[in-house]
Amino acid sequence: MSQEARNDPFNDSFYEGVIYRPPSEASSLILQVTVGCRHNQCTFCSMYKGKSFRVKSDEEIRRLIGMGQAQYPWAERIFLADGDALTLDTELLLSILRQLYREFPRLQRVGIYGGPKDILAKSPQELNALKRQGLGIVYLGVESGSPVVLEQVKKGVTPQEMVLAGQRIVAAGLKLSCTVILGLGGKELSREHAFGTANILSAIDPHYLGALTLMPEPDAPLYRRVKGGEFKQLTAWETLHELYEMIEPLEVTDCIFRSNHASNYLPLKARLPQEKGQLLRTLTQIVGQAQSHLLRPEEWRGL
Repeated sequence: MSQEARNDPFNDSFYEGVIYRPPSEASSLILQVTVGCRHNQCTFCSMYKGKSFRVKSDEEIRRLIGMGQAQYPWAERIFLADGDALTLDTELLLSILRQLYREFPRLQRVGIYGGPKDILAKSPQELNALKRQGLGIVYLGVESGSPVVLEQVKKGVTPQEMVLAGQRIVAAGLKLSCTVILGLGGKELSREHAFGTANILSAIDPHYLGALTLMPEPDAPLYRRVKGGEFKQLTAWETLHELYEMIEPLEVTDCIFRSNHASNYLPLKARLPQEKGQLLRTLTQIVGQAQSHLLRPEEWRGL
């Protein structure tokens, strides 16, 4: 799931619609090599519902790179948008990466969103080639580890397939940043969502982990279930308790955790597993003492 929107001064000629990127790509040059999301079925997401998916032409991509080079010639990081640009043919991606490192002399890293089905469509050899050519980090929306939740939100893969996708990125030597959504199972499936997600993340062992909190927008199919009373959303306190249940059994080697997105009630950060104990103690204290003054007010939350 995308995490922040960006509109640049040359939006009209450079971007089609609103562009979303991870928080860690805030200072990156964003190149929109695809438009929309090929999957575009997730019920919690409305970001690409108004876009028809397409791959930009070779000429469009060359023009984008040229415009980006003219505006930001010393860019050190570049992010390839839209929602799942890893769906591009591997040879085209390799060509784009070669152009980028040729045109931007200070370029250090190229990042990209990777949907699980698009990752699985790449062979290990293809992912290795992308790593060698300079792809640095892949952002994977895991969302949940519960098979029921994944099916309900129409993610399009099973937990086993999600694990394989994440492991394939890590095995290629690429950095992997995973995103999960607190509250995605609602009240009914909260525990299953928490423990299933912990299991799937432990199996993947990502380098980075980001937690968002569910905020269905009117254009998202899930919104209708919420308004109809079929889907019961978690309260702020229930959301933090779910995060505790997700983090407590999590077993990772060395992972940077963040819950600093605008949708979250409480900004948290930790290096796992080294700081897991302190993170859990913080959650216990805040929830146990109902320290509501530390929570982000509802009207300040956003996507």
